[in-house]
Amino acid sequence: MATQTLTQQNFDEVVTGNDVVLVDFWADWCGPCKSFAPTFEASSTKHPDVVHGKVDTEAEQGLAAAANIRSIPTIMAFREGVLVFAQPGALPPAALEDLVTQVKALDMDEVRKQLAEQQSASE
Repeated sequence: MATQTLTQQNFDEVVTGNDVVLVDFWADWCGPCKSFAPTFEASSTKHPDVVHGKVDTEAEQGLAAAANIRSIPTIMAFREGVLVFAQPGALPPAALEDLVTQVKALDMDEVRKQLAEQQSASE
C-alpha cells in the first residue's frame, strides 16, 4: 500500500478508522524529510496492514499546529486512534521497522488503563 496524503479534512477519520497509522509530518524544502521518504515508502509496501500517512506541513499548517509539530520530519504512531509514539527526526529503516513491530504488539487495554490512571492522577 502506498503512502496516503493526510489533510485537515481526513486526518481524524484515517487515524480513528484504522488499527495502526504511522504519520510522517514533512515539507518539500526539508532535506531530512526527502531523505526519509523512501524509507517510509518502503515500510508502507512491507506493511500493507499499516496505514502510512504523510502530512505536508506547508499545505496543512493548521494540522501541524494542532499536532504541536516543532521540527520536521516528525513521526507519529497511532494505534486504535490513540497516539502511542511521537518523535522528531528521521528514523533509519531498522528503527522504523522496530517501531512498527512494537506498535502492532501493544496491549491496547493496558495502554488505555495507563492513560486513564495518568489522567486521574493529573486531575
